[in-house]
Amino acid sequence: MTTSFVRTKDGVDIFYKDWGSGTPIVFSHGWPLSSDDWDAQMMYFVQRGFRVVAHDRRGHGRSTQVGFGHDMDHYADDLAAVVQHLDLKGAIHVGHSTGGGEVVRYLARHGQARAAKAVLIAAVPPLMVKSATNPGGLPKDVFDGIQQQVATNRAQFYRDLPSGPFYGFNRPGVKPQEGIIQNWWRQGMMGGAKAHYDGVVAFSQTDFTDDLKKITLPVLVQHGDDDQIVPYADSGVLSAKLLPHGTLKTYKGFPHGMPTTQADVINADILAFIKG
Repeated sequence: MTTSFVRTKDGVDIFYKDWGSGTPIVFSHGWPLSSDDWDAQMMYFVQRGFRVVAHDRRGHGRSTQVGFGHDMDHYADDLAAVVQHLDLKGAIHVGHSTGGGEVVRYLARHGQARAAKAVLIAAVPPLMVKSATNPGGLPKDVFDGIQQQVATNRAQFYRDLPSGPFYGFNRPGVKPQEGIIQNWWRQGMMGGAKAHYDGVVAFSQTDFTDDLKKITLPVLVQHGDDDQIVPYADSGVLSAKLLPHGTLKTYKGFPHGMPTTQADVINADILAFIKG
């Protein structure tokens, strides 16, 4: 099991973990977290004979806290740098939330020669912000408000978000898990405020419609219908329709952070998809 860095063409050191051997599964994390958010998946799959790889997005986690390049093209290029550095072939790409956008842009921008399948979990594509062509999206002022909180008091914001809507801990009968909340806060505060601020625009205003149409690999789209962060009807449903070989799996009552709180279900379904 190794952890190391790869340096991108524009001089950013991207931290990554590379564990095990076998078919590679590459994980792209959500905003504003790190590769640590994939603990439950990496342990599950490495124990089942897979090679698991996950990186910290630029400005996040242990990667360089640069003030530039916080957009989907750079995210995709950084992912490509990791894939090429490790010479991964036949990879399964799994992206959660913003990481789902990263995977989609990577496959559309860098091609699918090194990939076999992809999984999008509660992912931001095709487009989050409301517009004339996306009437079901969220108003821009929602994302402006997130940026304002990141810029002024992200420490408190990063406590409030996982305590409530991210994991559905604000729903009746759902017991908050303090360790999960604290781990979310820990990951968020490891990253840089500038990267997180700019990342809000990247995940909310990037239109992935054309990217999705280009992906000819089999893609599993997993989304909970009680996702309070990336609303189900305007994301997973639409992405599955745009993908030439997309399959939508809907999880009744599951929250945005379901890879953590419902890891047993999510992991088993990913495994079935990989083997199918």
